[in-house]
Amino acid sequence: MITDVIKILAPSAIAFVVGIAIAPFVASFLYKHKLWKKTSVVHAIDGRTAAISSKLHNDEERRTPRMGGVIVWGSVLITIGILWTLSLFFPSQITGKLNFLSRNQTWLPVFVLIAGALCGLLDDYMVCRDTGKYRGGGLSLATRLTFVFLLGALGAWWFYWKLGMDSVHIPFLGDLSLGLFFIPFFILFTIGMYSGGIIDGIDGLSGGVFAAIYVAYTVIAFAGGQIDLAAYTSVVVGGLLAFLWFNIPPARFFNSETGTMALTTSLVVVIFLTKAVIPSLIIALLLIITSASSLIQVLSKKYRGGKKVFLVAPLHNHLQAKGWPPYKVTMRYWVVSMILAVIGVIVALVG
Repeated sequence: MITDVIKILAPSAIAFVVGIAIAPFVASFLYKHKLWKKTSVVHAIDGRTAAISSKLHNDEERRTPRMGGVIVWGSVLITIGILWTLSLFFPSQITGKLNFLSRNQTWLPVFVLIAGALCGLLDDYMVCRDTGKYRGGGLSLATRLTFVFLLGALGAWWFYWKLGMDSVHIPFLGDLSLGLFFIPFFILFTIGMYSGGIIDGIDGLSGGVFAAIYVAYTVIAFAGGQIDLAAYTSVVVGGLLAFLWFNIPPARFFNSETGTMALTTSLVVVIFLTKAVIPSLIIALLLIITSASSLIQVLSKKYRGGKKVFLVAPLHNHLQAKGWPPYKVTMRYWVVSMILAVIGVIVALVG
């Protein structure tokens, strides 16, 4: 019991230290090469002029670099590499215990983390260089969604054929068998979770929310005896806290696509490995609401003659437009995300 707790917490602390150590070098590189968005928001996703958004997202004036998510997944991968190397070249009971890289629990979430990070990194680089056919540069939404679709398809194949999973556990009711429908369900779930990555819109916002979500799944995995997986999610929390140290207002850099794509897609794998799919609708509710607010806004403007539900979407920007200072939005999102994490963990463990 005690050794398992140490196995989970120690790598998280290591990841935090690693993240703090590499952050100055990453920041120096980003600022040296001026890797920030050169143009602010001009049009909404439906092509209309986005007057309010352009005031809130004045990226070209702030000159705050993107790609800060490198701190998160970079510290995670370095920590994994350190612990794996120690167990390989200095084998002992301690180093063997701390190494949590295992085929049945962590290979897939780590692979998806890397894949999402690299795709997001390419998008961020193109945005900063203002290249690509997409407005403002970067990969088009269709391209990013296709990539996420393929990741989701890979995950669905792995869970369905390799792990034999074809059902979803409904808390307090039991398992609901989906059969082959498990595959499109997994893919749609992956795309939906990825869309919640747009929560990365205010200094400190995404880091705190994602940290609460990953802490919740650390508890769930630990309670389910998935110690390696719990160590992985804990390591991600360590990387997020290191990133958050530099992302608290005024942010030194943004999480951006390389961070949010890595975190959301890897989170989906964690959710299904723990079989806590339905509780994720509570734990990650802020991601869902954020994504839904943008979708509602687009549909309202399209089918209600240009009428808007929110002053501006997504929801956190609407609150800003209503007069909330950014730090108030961020702090209240943190508080809500913590409460949701607690409720979701209770549902997952009791149900």
